[in-house]
Amino acid sequence: MSEQRVRWGVLSTARIAQNTMIPAIRQANNAEIVAIASPNPKVSEVAAKFAIPNVYGSYEDLLDDPEVDAVYIPLPNSLHKEWVMKAAEKGKHILCEKPISLSAYETKEMIDNCQKNQVILMEAFMYQFHPQHQVVKDILASEEIGQPKLMRANFSFMLEDRAQDIRLDPNLGGGSIYDIGCYCIHSIRTILNSEPTRVFVYAPANPEFKVDMTAIAMFEMDNGMMAIFDCSFDMVRRERYEIVGTRGSISVPRAYNLPEYFDGEGTIIVEKENGIKRIEKVYGHEYTLEIEHFSQCVIEGVQPVYSGQNILQNMKIIEACYESLKLGKWVEIEPYEIEDKIL
Repeated sequence: MSEQRVRWGVLSTARIAQNTMIPAIRQANNAEIVAIASPNPKVSEVAAKFAIPNVYGSYEDLLDDPEVDAVYIPLPNSLHKEWVMKAAEKGKHILCEKPISLSAYETKEMIDNCQKNQVILMEAFMYQFHPQHQVVKDILASEEIGQPKLMRANFSFMLEDRAQDIRLDPNLGGGSIYDIGCYCIHSIRTILNSEPTRVFVYAPANPEFKVDMTAIAMFEMDNGMMAIFDCSFDMVRRERYEIVGTRGSISVPRAYNLPEYFDGEGTIIVEKENGIKRIEKVYGHEYTLEIEHFSQCVIEGVQPVYSGQNILQNMKIIEACYESLKLGKWVEIEPYEIEDKIL
């Protein structure tokens, strides 16, 4: 491996790979894309579009390529575990799309296998690398809005083409909590630096699809705060969060996915009880920053800021959300403890 650049391979021609991650790898200052694999016959067209030199018709063949240092996995949720395990056994570092698996047990197996094979594993919550969220944390620490009491997070969009969308297939790990509620959970934990101790989730039944199209959740946090989130495939697009304090509030209207037409512009709105409002603009390309962070960890042989312990805890909470949904009652959450080993 080059001392300065990590050589990436991509497993799949998925939309997210083409629209965001492959361009991010190409823009990163410490990464390059050298291979792509897919049984999709259009894989050669995708490779030509992005000038990717090596094209494979199977994922296994890409994993056997000694010129690939790290892989990005944007496959359906139900396939994440299989290909993370196989990539780890081939010695590849792994950036895997969210949710990393479908259960805490699976996630623990994946982390253990990556540690055994001395490869880095990170779940692709790209939003956390945008600098606007650190600004929010700094404002909270300054006590400008007083003592924070409540956080609300929302992620929704209208899923238009429903005929063959994998997000609506329960066999592929579909559902709004798995797909977008996971962002709300992650941001609540990250911004508040606190963990839910119990959760209650409600989702209206949908006779057409066998997954949660819309879900609403309440958390009790270990620092005494409350948090609420909603996620939906059935509402107008919203990707935001708000923290309400004793003397004001902070809101982030574009919290999770900043499209190119915003040119990486994040907005933070601080409002006070007396009507005073101020707006801060913060810039950054979250996908590129994610690739650069992960690639630097590979180069230096260190764990990412988003650690295995953190990944496992997020999945434990997703699991508790689905358990609450199934049982129709509050579910207690026990924290997971694992060792984050340095390579």
